[in-house]
Amino acid sequence: MERFEGCLFITYEVVALDKAVTIDTSAILQEKYKSYIYLRATPSDEKENLAAEHFSRVDADPHEVALWVLLKRTQSATKAIRLQAVQELANNHHWHDYQYQTAAQVIDQRTAVGLARTPQVDLRFFLPPPALPDLEDGLSAEDGLRELLASLPQSEVDKCVQYFTSLALRESTQSLAAQRGGLWCFGGNGLPYAQSLTSVPSEKVESFCLQALVQSHCDHIVASGGLQLLQRVYQQRSDSLKIQRNIVRIIGNLAVNESVHQAIVQSGWVSVLAEMMQSPYVMQASHAARALANLDRETVKEKYQDGVYILHPQTRDNQPINADVLFIHGILGAAFKTWRQKDRNILEEEKDKESRDDYTECWPKSWLAADCPNLRVLSVEYDSHLSDWMAKCPVENQRKSLAYRSRELLKKLKMAGVGERPVVWVAHSMGGLLVKKMLLDASEDPDMHGLLKNTKGIMFYSVPHHGTFMAEYSVNVRYLLFPSVEVRELCKDSPALRNLNENFLNMAKEKEFKVLSFAETLPTNIGPMIKILVVPAQSANLGIGDLIEVDVDHLNICKPEKKDSFLYKRSLQFIQESLQSYINH
Repeated sequence: MERFEGCLFITYEVVALDKAVTIDTSAILQEKYKSYIYLRATPSDEKENLAAEHFSRVDADPHEVALWVLLKRTQSATKAIRLQAVQELANNHHWHDYQYQTAAQVIDQRTAVGLARTPQVDLRFFLPPPALPDLEDGLSAEDGLRELLASLPQSEVDKCVQYFTSLALRESTQSLAAQRGGLWCFGGNGLPYAQSLTSVPSEKVESFCLQALVQSHCDHIVASGGLQLLQRVYQQRSDSLKIQRNIVRIIGNLAVNESVHQAIVQSGWVSVLAEMMQSPYVMQASHAARALANLDRETVKEKYQDGVYILHPQTRDNQPINADVLFIHGILGAAFKTWRQKDRNILEEEKDKESRDDYTECWPKSWLAADCPNLRVLSVEYDSHLSDWMAKCPVENQRKSLAYRSRELLKKLKMAGVGERPVVWVAHSMGGLLVKKMLLDASEDPDMHGLLKNTKGIMFYSVPHHGTFMAEYSVNVRYLLFPSVEVRELCKDSPALRNLNENFLNMAKEKEFKVLSFAETLPTNIGPMIKILVVPAQSANLGIGDLIEVDVDHLNICKPEKKDSFLYKRSLQFIQESLQSYINH
């Protein structure tokens, strides 16, 4: 007899003895709780079928027996048996309430994470987060965040992290909004600052604090009670998807470090992540999926660092993954919003209700994953943290260069296992220049040669290979599309762009990359009375591969109107052709 967490249960072992033991259970009323237990001898040659045969002959609820058998198998020394047991636990929807409660108290960390990563798992398998202690008089969650930030060491962290930590601690009044006009990007969302948060001052402060915590020392956050504090803020901000998402982003970053996995699980985050995985909002589900993938060391060997999101498969999947497709957004884009379906006006929606119901916030996740299930689909976000606040970080300009971004992103992609399988890159606008720079950098790094060898195709959506004509417009207009350093790097026929393009062309021809480019033909509305063709066809023409002109503007060139539109069908065709010997379609 063993006792776990106040729950009394019986384990049985099949041992190499002359006689084995079976358990006979009688039922009480209709609930069939175990009551009287009879032990009887059984010949040893039947021991292999002990659970399946003898339990079936006694008056016990078969689901009762099955539950204990499966719970036992989750502890097997054989990985395949453990994985099968977790899948069967999740797929059996006939357990009683009390059985879910029992399982929730019995399952270990590995099993809980596996269940959370199973599609549409019953949330009763997970214990709710532990009760949080009462706050000291006069203290708020906001105060707790400030104290946590103030306690974290500032050595060995990014200079911008140091800068914005001090900013978060210093500025908390509503005047902040007035002091910072223009674009305020958390996670590269590029939303006007005044719209990016609610009008509640404390929520602004919480957002600044969460922003600073994203890249901080994980061990110190855990040791200082940060997991419980974040749990409190998460529960209090149930009305703010953005706050909750950013908290889970921090949990996902912490989960890159296996040393804190136990602390994350014990502070109740698995149940929170399992619930968020089932959110109808793509961004919520994808943040939870990244955190759980980082926690799942049973089936996932890759680690997804900040800004690298797995769009498919987000759950444990029996489908073999044979290739990767990577989506890289443009300057003011983001990992999700750049790849949404084309926005429709109200009149179109009223005419076509079915299309409104089928609208997708992220077509690579909804459409591509369905058409090519044995692909891993990743979306990458850069400029997703501190340098995008409108306040100037001392090293902001360095951060904005293609060289800096390329180095940072290559490190993250290597941790995510990119380059170990065949790869197709999909890039919009300046994201295409970043892809070219990364591949050139990879060619000079012996550790990254696998990435080059496995690159099978690159799809460019309105990428300014030869620069833009933005220099003809005012500084303010240029800034809207290409802030800071990019303005210099993107000037038409700039030396940096010319070198990048020539070097890449030479490599692409040598490696025989497949290339497809799309070009916009409609001007983009970028301000009152201002419409411009951001990337003309001659700049979008790389010089190799097909160039297809599409009657859309710069922002919609990567947003198909519907699944049967030419833009999506041609994009899908290119991916399938580039990977035809690796995927089933």
